[in-house]
Amino acid sequence: MIAAGGTGGHIYPALAVLRSLAERHADLEVDWVGGRRGIESEVVPAAGYRLHRLGLRTLRTVDLSVHTLLDPIRLALSVPEATLLLARRRPDVVFGTGGYVAIPVLAAAAALRVPALLWEGNRVAGRSVRATARLATALAASYPAACRSLPGRCYLTGTPIRSFAGHDRASARAALGLAPGLPVLLVFGGSQAVRRLNDAVAGALPELVTGATVLHVTGAGGWEEAEARRAALPDALRDRYRPAAFLGAEMTDALVAADLLVGRAGSSTLAEAAAAGLPTVVVPYPHAAGHQEANARELADAGAARLIADEAFDAAALLDAAALLRDPEALARMGAAARTQGRPGAAAANARIIEALAARAALPGDAEIAAIARGDG
Repeated sequence: MIAAGGTGGHIYPALAVLRSLAERHADLEVDWVGGRRGIESEVVPAAGYRLHRLGLRTLRTVDLSVHTLLDPIRLALSVPEATLLLARRRPDVVFGTGGYVAIPVLAAAAALRVPALLWEGNRVAGRSVRATARLATALAASYPAACRSLPGRCYLTGTPIRSFAGHDRASARAALGLAPGLPVLLVFGGSQAVRRLNDAVAGALPELVTGATVLHVTGAGGWEEAEARRAALPDALRDRYRPAAFLGAEMTDALVAADLLVGRAGSSTLAEAAAAGLPTVVVPYPHAAGHQEANARELADAGAARLIADEAFDAAALLDAAALLRDPEALARMGAAARTQGRPGAAAANARIIEALAARAALPGDAEIAAIARGDG
Protein backbone atom coordinates (compact mmCIF):
# COMPACT_ATOMS: atom_id res chain seq x y z
CA MET A 1 0.00 0.00 0.00
CA ILE A 2 1.33 3.41 -1.04
CA ALA A 3 0.51 6.53 1.01
CA ALA A 4 1.37 9.49 -1.20
CA GLY A 5 -0.46 12.53 -2.51
CA GLY A 6 -0.40 16.24 -3.17
CA THR A 7 2.44 17.20 -5.49
CA GLY A 8 4.77 15.32 -7.78
CA GLY A 9 7.46 15.41 -5.09
CA HIS A 10 5.46 12.83 -3.12
CA ILE A 11 3.91 10.88 -5.98
CA TYR A 12 6.67 10.35 -8.56
CA PRO A 13 9.21 8.85 -6.10
CA ALA A 14 6.56 6.29 -5.10
CA LEU A 15 5.93 5.49 -8.77
CA ALA A 16 9.67 4.99 -9.29
CA VAL A 17 9.80 2.53 -6.39
CA LEU A 18 6.78 0.65 -7.77
CA ARG A 19 8.50 0.34 -11.15
CA SER A 20 11.51 -1.18 -9.43
CA LEU A 21 9.34 -3.63 -7.46
CA ALA A 22 7.32 -4.58 -10.54
CA GLU A 23 10.51 -5.52 -12.40
CA ARG A 24 11.13 -8.27 -9.82
CA HIS A 25 7.59 -9.22 -8.79
CA ALA A 26 5.17 -10.04 -11.57
CA ASP A 27 2.39 -10.60 -9.02
CA LEU A 28 2.77 -7.22 -7.33
CA GLU A 29 -0.59 -5.89 -6.13
CA VAL A 30 -0.88 -2.22 -5.23
CA ASP A 31 -3.38 -0.10 -3.32
CA TRP A 32 -2.65 3.65 -3.41
CA VAL A 33 -4.04 5.96 -0.74
CA GLY A 34 -4.34 9.67 -1.50
CA GLY A 35 -6.62 12.55 -0.63
CA ARG A 36 -8.48 15.46 -2.16
CA ARG A 37 -7.14 18.27 -4.35
CA GLY A 38 -3.74 16.73 -5.10
CA ILE A 39 -2.59 15.50 -8.51
CA GLU A 40 -2.85 11.84 -7.45
CA SER A 41 -6.44 11.72 -8.76
CA GLU A 42 -5.03 12.14 -12.28
CA VAL A 43 -1.58 10.57 -12.11
CA VAL A 44 -2.22 7.37 -10.14
CA PRO A 45 -5.13 5.92 -12.18
CA ALA A 46 -3.27 6.86 -15.37
CA ALA A 47 -0.34 4.77 -14.12
CA GLY A 48 -2.68 1.81 -13.71
CA TYR A 49 -3.03 1.68 -9.93
CA ARG A 50 -6.12 1.51 -7.72
CA LEU A 51 -6.58 4.82 -5.86
CA HIS A 52 -8.40 5.19 -2.54
CA ARG A 53 -9.05 8.81 -1.54
CA LEU A 54 -9.35 9.79 2.11
CA GLY A 55 -11.28 12.87 3.18
CA LEU A 56 -8.22 15.01 3.91
CA ARG A 57 -6.70 17.43 1.41
CA THR A 58 -3.22 16.44 0.28
CA LEU A 59 -2.54 19.80 -1.35
CA ARG A 60 -3.15 22.64 1.07
CA THR A 61 -3.43 26.39 0.50
CA VAL A 62 -0.72 28.62 1.92
CA ASP A 63 -3.02 31.54 2.80
CA LEU A 64 -5.36 31.60 5.77
CA SER A 65 -8.88 30.51 4.89
CA VAL A 66 -11.75 28.38 6.15
CA HIS A 67 -9.62 25.37 5.26
CA THR A 68 -7.14 26.37 7.97
CA LEU A 69 -9.83 25.31 10.46
CA LEU A 70 -11.25 22.42 8.45
CA ASP A 71 -7.98 20.66 7.58
CA PRO A 72 -7.27 19.38 11.14
CA ILE A 73 -10.83 18.05 11.32
CA ARG A 74 -10.45 16.29 7.97
CA LEU A 75 -7.15 14.84 9.14
CA ALA A 76 -8.70 13.45 12.34
CA LEU A 77 -11.61 11.90 10.44
CA SER A 78 -9.18 10.29 8.00
CA VAL A 79 -7.61 8.11 10.72
CA PRO A 80 -10.62 5.78 11.12
CA GLU A 81 -11.05 5.88 7.32
CA ALA A 82 -7.48 4.65 6.85
CA THR A 83 -7.85 2.05 9.60
CA LEU A 84 -10.92 0.53 7.96
CA LEU A 85 -9.17 0.52 4.59
CA LEU A 86 -6.08 -1.28 5.91
CA ALA A 87 -8.22 -3.74 7.87
CA ARG A 88 -10.11 -4.56 4.67
CA ARG A 89 -7.16 -4.70 2.25
CA ARG A 90 -4.56 -6.19 4.66
CA PRO A 91 -1.41 -5.07 2.82
CA ASP A 92 1.90 -6.85 3.45
CA VAL A 93 3.71 -3.51 3.74
CA VAL A 94 3.04 0.23 3.60
CA PHE A 95 5.30 2.74 1.85
CA GLY A 96 4.77 6.42 2.64
CA THR A 97 6.48 9.41 1.06
CA GLY A 98 5.49 12.10 3.56
CA GLY A 99 2.72 14.63 3.21
CA TYR A 100 -0.48 14.67 5.22
CA VAL A 101 -1.89 11.42 3.84
CA ALA A 102 0.99 9.57 5.53
CA ILE A 103 -0.29 10.53 9.00
CA PRO A 104 -3.56 8.52 9.06
CA VAL A 105 -2.12 5.65 7.01
CA LEU A 106 0.98 5.25 9.22
CA ALA A 107 -1.18 5.50 12.34
CA ALA A 108 -3.44 2.76 11.00
CA ALA A 109 -0.47 0.59 9.99
CA ALA A 110 1.01 0.84 13.48
CA ALA A 111 -2.31 -0.04 15.10
CA LEU A 112 -2.76 -3.07 12.83
CA ARG A 113 0.92 -4.10 13.03
CA VAL A 114 1.55 -3.69 9.33
CA PRO A 115 5.26 -2.96 8.68
CA ALA A 116 5.91 0.42 7.06
CA LEU A 117 8.73 2.28 5.36
CA LEU A 118 8.54 6.07 5.49
CA TRP A 119 10.68 8.08 3.06
CA GLU A 120 11.69 11.74 3.50
CA GLY A 121 12.87 13.63 0.42
CA ASN A 122 13.89 16.95 1.97
CA ARG A 123 17.07 17.89 3.78
CA VAL A 124 14.91 19.25 6.61
CA ALA A 125 12.30 16.64 7.52
CA GLY A 126 8.72 17.80 7.04
CA ARG A 127 6.12 18.04 9.78
CA SER A 128 4.19 14.95 8.75
CA VAL A 129 7.34 12.81 8.66
CA ARG A 130 8.46 14.09 12.05
CA ALA A 131 4.99 13.35 13.41
CA THR A 132 4.88 9.77 12.09
CA ALA A 133 8.54 8.67 12.11
CA ARG A 134 8.13 6.63 15.31
CA LEU A 135 5.19 4.77 13.77
CA ALA A 136 7.28 3.45 10.87
CA THR A 137 9.26 0.22 11.03
CA ALA A 138 12.09 1.78 9.03
CA LEU A 139 12.92 5.16 7.53
CA ALA A 140 14.66 6.25 4.34
CA ALA A 141 15.92 9.70 3.40
CA SER A 142 17.52 11.61 0.57
CA TYR A 143 19.89 13.64 2.75
CA PRO A 144 22.17 12.67 5.66
CA ALA A 145 20.87 15.59 7.73
CA ALA A 146 17.30 14.27 7.50
CA CYS A 147 18.39 10.79 8.60
CA ARG A 148 20.26 12.20 11.58
CA SER A 149 17.21 14.18 12.69
CA LEU A 150 14.79 11.24 12.66
CA PRO A 151 14.34 8.52 15.31
CA GLY A 152 14.68 4.85 14.48
CA ARG A 153 16.46 2.92 11.75
CA CYS A 154 17.10 5.31 8.86
CA TYR A 155 18.72 4.47 5.52
CA LEU A 156 20.32 7.04 3.21
CA THR A 157 18.84 6.03 -0.14
CA GLY A 158 18.53 9.26 -2.09
CA THR A 159 15.40 10.22 -4.00
CA PRO A 160 13.73 7.51 -6.12
CA ILE A 161 13.72 8.73 -9.73
CA ARG A 162 13.08 7.55 -13.27
CA SER A 163 15.81 5.52 -14.95
CA PHE A 164 18.13 7.17 -17.49
CA ALA A 165 19.50 3.84 -18.72
CA GLY A 166 19.61 3.63 -22.51
CA HIS A 167 19.24 7.39 -22.98
CA ASP A 168 22.01 9.56 -24.46
CA ARG A 169 22.05 13.18 -25.54
CA ALA A 170 22.01 12.58 -29.28
CA SER A 171 19.05 10.17 -29.20
CA ALA A 172 17.18 12.35 -26.69
CA ARG A 173 17.50 15.42 -28.88
CA ALA A 174 16.45 13.46 -31.94
CA ALA A 175 13.40 12.12 -30.08
CA LEU A 176 12.38 15.67 -29.15
CA GLY A 177 13.04 16.98 -32.66
CA LEU A 178 15.57 19.56 -31.47
CA ALA A 179 17.79 21.37 -33.94
CA PRO A 180 21.43 20.20 -33.79
CA GLY A 181 24.15 22.61 -32.81
CA LEU A 182 22.12 24.75 -30.41
CA PRO A 183 22.44 24.55 -26.61
CA VAL A 184 19.27 23.51 -24.81
CA LEU A 185 17.82 25.31 -21.79
CA LEU A 186 15.20 23.45 -19.75
CA VAL A 187 12.95 25.56 -17.50
CA PHE A 188 10.93 23.43 -15.09
CA GLY A 189 9.24 24.40 -11.86
CA GLY A 190 7.73 21.08 -10.76
CA SER A 191 4.28 19.55 -11.01
CA GLN A 192 2.48 22.86 -10.31
CA ALA A 193 2.42 26.02 -12.44
CA VAL A 194 5.15 28.43 -11.28
CA ARG A 195 4.27 32.03 -12.06
CA ARG A 196 7.70 33.36 -11.08
CA LEU A 197 9.49 31.19 -13.64
CA ASN A 198 6.86 31.66 -16.34
CA ASP A 199 7.00 35.45 -16.04
CA ALA A 200 10.80 35.42 -16.28
CA VAL A 201 10.66 33.33 -19.46
CA ALA A 202 8.07 35.69 -20.93
CA GLY A 203 10.33 38.71 -20.41
CA ALA A 204 13.54 37.04 -21.58
CA LEU A 205 12.19 34.91 -24.43
CA PRO A 206 13.11 37.04 -27.47
CA GLU A 207 16.74 37.15 -26.38
CA LEU A 208 16.88 33.56 -25.10
CA VAL A 209 15.89 32.00 -28.42
CA THR A 210 18.55 33.88 -30.36
CA GLY A 211 21.17 31.51 -28.96
CA ALA A 212 19.40 28.47 -27.53
CA THR A 213 16.44 26.14 -27.72
CA VAL A 214 14.16 26.61 -24.71
CA LEU A 215 12.15 23.69 -23.35
CA HIS A 216 9.64 25.26 -20.94
CA VAL A 217 7.34 23.23 -18.71
CA THR A 218 4.71 25.83 -17.86
CA GLY A 219 2.11 23.92 -15.83
CA ALA A 220 -1.48 23.80 -17.03
CA GLY A 221 -2.17 27.36 -15.90
CA GLY A 222 0.62 28.90 -17.96
CA TRP A 223 0.49 26.96 -21.20
CA GLU A 224 -1.96 29.06 -23.23
CA GLU A 225 -0.02 32.29 -22.56
CA ALA A 226 3.22 30.53 -23.49
CA GLU A 227 1.73 29.26 -26.74
CA ALA A 228 0.64 32.80 -27.62
CA ARG A 229 4.20 34.05 -27.01
CA ARG A 230 5.54 31.27 -29.21
CA ALA A 231 3.18 32.25 -32.04
CA ALA A 232 4.41 35.85 -31.81
CA LEU A 233 8.05 34.88 -32.38
CA PRO A 234 9.56 35.34 -35.86
CA ASP A 235 9.16 32.31 -38.10
CA ALA A 236 12.88 31.51 -38.01
CA LEU A 237 12.94 31.40 -34.17
CA ARG A 238 9.54 29.93 -33.34
CA ASP A 239 10.69 26.32 -33.26
CA ARG A 240 13.34 27.20 -30.70
CA TYR A 241 10.69 27.71 -28.03
CA ARG A 242 8.94 24.55 -26.89
CA PRO A 243 6.35 25.21 -24.17
CA ALA A 244 4.48 22.26 -22.65
CA ALA A 245 1.96 22.16 -19.84
CA PHE A 246 3.40 18.88 -18.61
CA LEU A 247 5.99 16.33 -19.66
CA GLY A 248 5.46 12.67 -18.81
CA ALA A 249 7.76 10.11 -20.40
CA GLU A 250 9.29 12.91 -22.51
CA MET A 251 10.80 14.41 -19.35
CA THR A 252 13.53 11.76 -19.42
CA ASP A 253 14.62 12.92 -22.88
CA ALA A 254 14.32 16.58 -21.84
CA LEU A 255 16.67 16.09 -18.88
CA VAL A 256 19.20 14.16 -20.95
CA ALA A 257 19.01 16.59 -23.89
CA ALA A 258 19.41 19.77 -21.81
CA ASP A 259 22.66 21.61 -21.20
CA LEU A 260 21.25 23.61 -18.29
CA LEU A 261 18.22 23.34 -16.02
CA VAL A 262 16.57 26.36 -14.40
CA GLY A 263 13.94 25.45 -11.86
CA ARG A 264 12.72 24.93 -8.33
CA ALA A 265 14.50 22.80 -5.75
CA GLY A 266 12.12 19.92 -5.25
CA SER A 267 13.87 16.75 -4.13
CA SER A 268 12.96 14.84 -7.30
CA THR A 269 14.08 17.64 -9.62
CA LEU A 270 17.48 17.91 -7.94
CA ALA A 271 17.94 14.14 -7.77
CA GLU A 272 17.19 13.72 -11.46
CA ALA A 273 19.50 16.59 -12.39
CA ALA A 274 22.29 14.99 -10.35
CA ALA A 275 21.74 11.54 -11.87
CA ALA A 276 21.75 13.05 -15.37
CA GLY A 277 24.84 15.17 -14.63
CA LEU A 278 22.85 18.29 -15.49
CA PRO A 279 24.09 21.72 -14.29
CA THR A 280 21.32 23.56 -12.49
CA VAL A 281 20.32 27.10 -11.60
CA VAL A 282 17.95 26.78 -8.68
CA VAL A 283 15.21 29.20 -7.60
CA PRO A 284 14.01 27.71 -4.29
CA TYR A 285 10.33 27.98 -3.40
CA PRO A 286 10.33 30.51 -0.54
CA HIS A 287 7.61 28.87 1.57
CA ALA A 288 7.24 25.38 3.10
CA ALA A 289 9.65 26.15 5.96
CA GLY A 290 12.57 26.73 3.58
CA HIS A 291 12.81 23.05 2.60
CA GLN A 292 13.79 23.81 -0.98
CA GLU A 293 16.61 26.18 -0.12
CA ALA A 294 18.05 23.57 2.25
CA ASN A 295 17.79 20.94 -0.50
CA ALA A 296 19.52 23.19 -3.03
CA ARG A 297 22.40 24.07 -0.69
CA GLU A 298 23.62 20.47 -0.91
CA LEU A 299 24.13 20.71 -4.69
CA ALA A 300 25.38 24.29 -4.54
CA ASP A 301 28.01 23.42 -1.94
CA ALA A 302 29.19 20.60 -4.21
CA GLY A 303 29.57 23.05 -7.13
CA ALA A 304 26.74 21.49 -9.16
CA ALA A 305 24.21 24.32 -8.86
CA ARG A 306 23.83 28.08 -8.50
CA LEU A 307 21.14 29.59 -6.30
CA ILE A 308 18.95 32.63 -7.02
CA ALA A 309 16.47 33.86 -4.42
CA ASP A 310 12.84 33.76 -5.49
CA GLU A 311 12.34 37.50 -5.07
CA ALA A 312 15.45 38.21 -7.17
CA PHE A 313 14.45 36.00 -10.09
CA ASP A 314 13.16 37.88 -13.13
CA ALA A 315 13.88 38.11 -16.85
CA ALA A 316 17.27 39.73 -16.27
CA ALA A 317 18.26 37.04 -13.78
CA LEU A 318 17.20 34.33 -16.21
CA LEU A 319 19.28 35.85 -18.99
CA ASP A 320 22.25 36.05 -16.63
CA ALA A 321 21.77 32.38 -15.73
CA ALA A 322 21.47 31.40 -19.39
CA ALA A 323 24.87 32.97 -20.03
CA LEU A 324 26.28 29.70 -18.64
CA LEU A 325 25.32 28.14 -21.96
CA ARG A 326 28.17 30.14 -23.52
CA ASP A 327 30.69 28.76 -20.98
CA PRO A 328 31.26 25.05 -21.79
CA GLU A 329 34.03 24.70 -19.20
CA ALA A 330 31.79 25.93 -16.37
CA LEU A 331 29.00 23.61 -17.53
CA ALA A 332 31.40 20.66 -17.62
CA ARG A 333 32.59 21.37 -14.06
CA MET A 334 29.03 21.67 -12.77
CA GLY A 335 27.94 18.52 -14.60
CA ALA A 336 30.82 16.49 -13.15
CA ALA A 337 30.00 17.80 -9.66
CA ALA A 338 26.34 16.87 -10.15
CA ARG A 339 27.20 13.27 -10.96
CA THR A 340 29.11 12.89 -7.69
CA GLN A 341 25.88 13.71 -5.84
CA GLY A 342 23.64 11.35 -7.79
CA ARG A 343 22.06 8.18 -6.39
CA PRO A 344 20.50 6.65 -9.52
CA GLY A 345 19.63 3.42 -7.68
CA ALA A 346 17.50 5.09 -5.00
CA ALA A 347 14.29 3.45 -6.22
CA ALA A 348 15.88 -0.01 -6.09
CA ALA A 349 17.29 0.71 -2.63
CA ASN A 350 13.86 1.59 -1.26
CA ALA A 351 12.37 -1.43 -3.03
CA ARG A 352 14.93 -3.69 -1.33
CA ILE A 353 13.88 -2.42 2.12
CA ILE A 354 10.19 -2.87 1.23
CA GLU A 355 10.84 -6.46 0.16
CA ALA A 356 12.45 -7.25 3.52
CA LEU A 357 9.60 -5.65 5.44
CA ALA A 358 6.94 -7.46 3.41
CA ALA A 359 8.67 -10.81 3.99
CA ARG A 360 9.14 -10.05 7.73
CA ALA A 361 12.83 -10.75 7.08
CA ALA A 362 15.92 -9.15 8.60
CA LEU A 363 16.47 -5.63 7.34
CA PRO A 364 19.38 -5.14 4.92
CA GLY A 365 22.59 -3.54 6.10
CA ASP A 366 23.54 0.08 5.49
CA ALA A 367 26.41 -0.88 3.17
CA GLU A 368 24.12 -2.97 0.94
CA ILE A 369 21.57 -0.17 0.62
CA ALA A 370 24.30 2.43 -0.04
CA ALA A 371 25.74 0.29 -2.85
CA ILE A 372 22.32 -0.20 -4.46
CA ALA A 373 21.55 3.55 -4.20
CA ARG A 374 24.84 4.42 -5.94
CA GLY A 375 23.92 2.03 -8.73
CA ASP A 376 26.58 -0.52 -7.77
CA GLY A 377 24.19 -3.26 -6.68
